[in-house]
Amino acid sequence: MNSIKRNILIISVCGLFASCTVGPNYVKPTVSAPNAFKEQSGWTEAKPQDEIPRGKWWELFGDAYLNNLAEQVEVSNQNIKSVEAQYRQARALVQEAQAAYYPTVTGGVSATRSKPASNTGNTINYSPNINTAYRMSLGASWETDIWGKIKRTVEAGNAGLQASSADIEAAKLSAQAEVVQDYFLIRAADARKSLYDNSVKAYEKSLELTKNQYKAGIAARADVVTAETQLETVRAQAVDVGIQRAQLEHAIAMLIGKAPAEFTIEPAASGFTVLPPAIPIGVPSQLLERRPDIAAAERRAAQANAQIGVVESAYYPDLTLSATLGFQSTSFSRWLTYPSRFWTLGPALAETIFDGGLRKGQTAQAIAVYDEKVADYRQTVLTAFQEVEDNLVALKILEQEAQLQDAAVNSARESVALTTNQYKAGTVNYLNVVNVETIALNNERTALDIHSSRLIAAVTLIKALGGGWSLNDNASNPP
Repeated sequence: MNSIKRNILIISVCGLFASCTVGPNYVKPTVSAPNAFKEQSGWTEAKPQDEIPRGKWWELFGDAYLNNLAEQVEVSNQNIKSVEAQYRQARALVQEAQAAYYPTVTGGVSATRSKPASNTGNTINYSPNINTAYRMSLGASWETDIWGKIKRTVEAGNAGLQASSADIEAAKLSAQAEVVQDYFLIRAADARKSLYDNSVKAYEKSLELTKNQYKAGIAARADVVTAETQLETVRAQAVDVGIQRAQLEHAIAMLIGKAPAEFTIEPAASGFTVLPPAIPIGVPSQLLERRPDIAAAERRAAQANAQIGVVESAYYPDLTLSATLGFQSTSFSRWLTYPSRFWTLGPALAETIFDGGLRKGQTAQAIAVYDEKVADYRQTVLTAFQEVEDNLVALKILEQEAQLQDAAVNSARESVALTTNQYKAGTVNYLNVVNVETIALNNERTALDIHSSRLIAAVTLIKALGGGWSLNDNASNPP
């Protein structure tokens, strides 16, 4: 008997001081980060004033229309609204978990009338009277957090809440990056359309020249047909650009929460002049704080770790303290009098004796989930490193390619001018003109594609670096 009292005393002390929390304490999983990015060699370091703006990284590109589009994403994008709703769910779960720290108080009032059955065997004590009972009670129960089950549940909820917060930022970053990329692709399509339109004008002049020379007997009919074919081919290419542009416009409309019929981007009035900005790279270890998806993955590992403690607490007994106070009477006039009072008070200790291995299986599952989340976290970090490296090398090589392609464009233009003059002088046939004009058009188009690819790579690199988000910003300014 003394042993039982002693055990109850020990359990009560643990409950009061909350020093018996079961389950492993969380330790952030280790990841290996290199000292510098492999492809950072030769990278032009950004100046301090070129740092990625907090929250509005797209402003680095200096396009006012783009700034307006990107800002609409956070307000109207339905995917972001869905993730924000998930954040509110996570916050509500934390509130539910924290409520378990406090006692549950219930109250009730009842008035019942009853009449016993007359066909019972006990006819001696049978009373045919209708009985009335009035009852009013106030009860309270409190489950002490002896083993830290509630603490671990709240810990898991808070980690899940932080992961949901990071998910919001990841969704924003993804949608904003997609808007910026689609916008640049639209401007590239505008530039390509302008290139084709200019080529159509030049080919119309060439066709007119060929027709005149044919009438003068200088050129053959085949030259006229070739000029006409060249002209119609470029006209068809100019029309084809409209398909991609329209689809990109529809994609942006969806990203900013509008129906395609309600949204239009007017063709660019000037050339495609936006250039990739200077992007600060930093060191690989900074990605652990600059990428919201990494932060979310790490917080889910913490959440899974806390769940191990929740499951392991089932191995230990639960101590519940309860009390009830009220009035009960068969007479309404004497219902709330002192003699009608009643009360109950006492602890209850409950323990599962045998469950056929249920708790063991649940614990093994919780540990496996934690291992999965740790692996996901480390894989997310590795993926982030790869994305940065991929876009660093893409930007470096594309910059070199752009310089070479610009030289090729200049040479092709000069070749067109020289060959056209030779054709006018009658020293070469029109097939030579077609060849150099085709080469020039292809080079112009390739130069535009490289320009577009450089901008897309710049956007993807900024996204890979986490945009303008950071773990500290998110912690201090939750949604």
